[in-house]
Amino acid sequence: MNLNLLLDNLTNPALLFFLLGIIATRLKSDLEIPPNSSKFISLYLLFSIGFKGGQELAHSTFSLDILWSVLFGMTIAIIIPTYCFFILKRKFNIQDSGAIAAAYGSVSAVTFVTAASFLEIQKYSFGGHMVAVMALMEAPAIVVGVILMRIYGANKVNAKESSLSSVIRHSLTNGSVLLILGSLLIGFLASDQQAMGIKPFTTDIFKGFLAIFLLDMGIVSGKKLNDFLKSGWFATGFASIIPLFNGCIVAYLSQFVTQDIGNRFIFAILAASASYIAVPAAMKIVAPKANPGLFLPMALAVTFPLNITIGFPIYLAVILC
Repeated sequence: MNLNLLLDNLTNPALLFFLLGIIATRLKSDLEIPPNSSKFISLYLLFSIGFKGGQELAHSTFSLDILWSVLFGMTIAIIIPTYCFFILKRKFNIQDSGAIAAAYGSVSAVTFVTAASFLEIQKYSFGGHMVAVMALMEAPAIVVGVILMRIYGANKVNAKESSLSSVIRHSLTNGSVLLILGSLLIGFLASDQQAMGIKPFTTDIFKGFLAIFLLDMGIVSGKKLNDFLKSGWFATGFASIIPLFNGCIVAYLSQFVTQDIGNRFIFAILAASASYIAVPAAMKIVAPKANPGLFLPMALAVTFPLNITIGFPIYLAVILC
């Protein structure tokens, strides 16, 4: 791996703000981002990446490459939670195994947004259709997690709320998914002139908001770190090894779907990331006994920082080699 690439990533201002958030928590500082501001920033990031993706998609010609990308993404979202579930149930109960598997099979929109910024720094671009691929990968992993929980522990899952139609509806109407799909559609429909009118909002201030949001993520991660470390070595190992494994394997296999470096990198990130927004919201309904103190810190306090620090350069190195 190119050490300069790793060093450049580690000195990225957005990442350094994330580390500042963790340090502030460890120092017991009262530094915090107001909840309402944090929510607004997260909505802004999803809106911006969705809108820009729609604009890119509007300038793209529909091709088999796009179709294969969608199918490949959906396949990833089915395979990863399936094999993860059988690893996890060796150590955890059925509900916790299903919830963690769903989280790691699903995707992190924030990791996606951070990856987009990383690619821009490295002078690579990705297709607008990858935004749609990301959004479409949310539901399959949640559905697979619920199905596995019902098969291996039917009496432990809220059957009334875990019907496939209910799970799919909840996944697609989740705020983050709905916003990014809606923004994608609006960006697709808007003309270049109309898009230029809001360019200062969608593009020019994007990196600044991303830095503040990652500062908030660092504060949240730092607060959850202690509780997570008490869960033992297995959870830590899973949250560290599985994402890197998934990301590297998909970075390699993606060459059979597309030759575009940016798109391949996004596939790797989608496979390596773990959801800590859509999946926890879904699991609260379908698997209320699943422990959020386990799968949330795994995704947020371990996998997320692992990906944005050393994961990004590793996946790109696999693609470029």
